[in-house]
Amino acid sequence: MSAGLKSKWAYLAVAALLAFLILVPFDWFLGRYTTLMIFIGIYAIVTVGLCLLMGYTGQVSLGQAAFFGIGAYMSAILSKTYGVNPWLAMFIAAVMTGAFAYIIGYPIFRLRGNYLAMATLGLGLIVWVLFRELSHFTGGPDGMAGIPYLSLGGFVFDSAFRRYFLVWFFCMAVLLISQNIVRSRTGRALRAIHGSEAASESIGINVAQFKVKILVLSAVYASIAGSLFVHHLRFVSPQPFDFLASVKLVVMAVIGGLASVWGAIFGAGATRILSDEILLRFGQWDIIIYGLILMLVMIFMPEGLFVKLKEVFNRLRLRYRQKGAES
Repeated sequence: MSAGLKSKWAYLAVAALLAFLILVPFDWFLGRYTTLMIFIGIYAIVTVGLCLLMGYTGQVSLGQAAFFGIGAYMSAILSKTYGVNPWLAMFIAAVMTGAFAYIIGYPIFRLRGNYLAMATLGLGLIVWVLFRELSHFTGGPDGMAGIPYLSLGGFVFDSAFRRYFLVWFFCMAVLLISQNIVRSRTGRALRAIHGSEAASESIGINVAQFKVKILVLSAVYASIAGSLFVHHLRFVSPQPFDFLASVKLVVMAVIGGLASVWGAIFGAGATRILSDEILLRFGQWDIIIYGLILMLVMIFMPEGLFVKLKEVFNRLRLRYRQKGAES
């Protein structure tokens, strides 16, 4: 298939996705799923950052929920406790979360493989414990309520309908920015690092710097998602940022395809629907089920379920075009 035709189909797919997303919150279409779609959009933002870090740069992370939670709590504390404008609180949270990622990035990326995975897991657990124990600031296990809505002038995002468009505006912006990064020289450098760090160093790529920059970017994405999360719910507690949350985020990235930016929506959607509609019945067994899903996808479809479905669709389309040409 020619590059021009591929580009045409890509634009058509994005246009179809945008049309679908615009129609979703209306009652005569899929309005009853508006809240679900808000959460899918929020988690897709976090998943994109994880895809850039794991899929393109090859760095294992089991602590993405920590950055998600830091953004959520900082935005909540600044806006509710100290009366900071929610937008400013959201910005400060993103900057501080990125700064935290930068500080820990260089020492943590001295580790490789399983050691890196354990270090990020430990980071996530430490941050989660702090959310529980610093009750004077965070409200402890009971959490914090009464977090203000985001607003623009007199326009308050005080309904699910309004917040839906806000969340998906941020989600689409993050997806487009990430897609441009992937297609740029930076994206080629990231793929080179994933392939071989030693070879990348030999051709002049500053491996440590690139890895830390992507960690910072993924942390900022997670922080933005966390802020949207708390200003949507108007409540925050430690539970959404525990170890299971980090596992879910990895499952989202794997299902969507670790090296697929747009697959983040599919991965977040599939996992949220699975979690909300099916796994609630299994109680504490959900961690085992997520582990099995992660294992099976990595064994049989390491490129991701979304990427596999896209390949099948492309093959069927090619066959249809060949049959049309023969007839």
